[in-house]
Amino acid sequence: MLGAVLNGDKFCMACATPLEARETAGRLRPVCPSCGRVVYYDPKIAATAIVPRQGKVLLIRRAGEVGYGLWSMPGGYVDRGEEVEAAAVREAWEETGLEVAVDRLVGVFSEAGHPVIVAAYAVHETGGELKAGPEALDVGFFSPEELPPLAFPRDALILERWREMRNGS
Repeated sequence: MLGAVLNGDKFCMACATPLEARETAGRLRPVCPSCGRVVYYDPKIAATAIVPRQGKVLLIRRAGEVGYGLWSMPGGYVDRGEEVEAAAVREAWEETGLEVAVDRLVGVFSEAGHPVIVAAYAVHETGGELKAGPEALDVGFFSPEELPPLAFPRDALILERWREMRNGS
């Protein structure tokens, strides 16, 4: 079966017939040959927080499967029904112990062929105590010009956009 029918469902949710990959609306999509149901996959939305302190930015050393041991900004998936800004605040607290408030949207970042869309927010600290949460091996502040190995290449792009916004570019 074509990549388990494009890396997703194998059977129709309506009639349980095995799905086939067919061109629909200009793309290969899983389609039920029996009832004609087309499966449209939605993207995942993630939120990340850029937490500055004395010219440095907060990063976490990832304890999760993806990017284990590498560094990233605190962030994660937005829960269904959760405001995106609230997810950035929640993820910062869960992963770093810091309470933050959103200042502004830095940007929305996506990559062709990648299912995750990232909303990046500039935030400021409002309280809490810096400590690695259960999804982090370590936490620390780093100069944007001297970053440790990053888990996601887009993080460098996000931080570059953030620096440009701070500098008025």
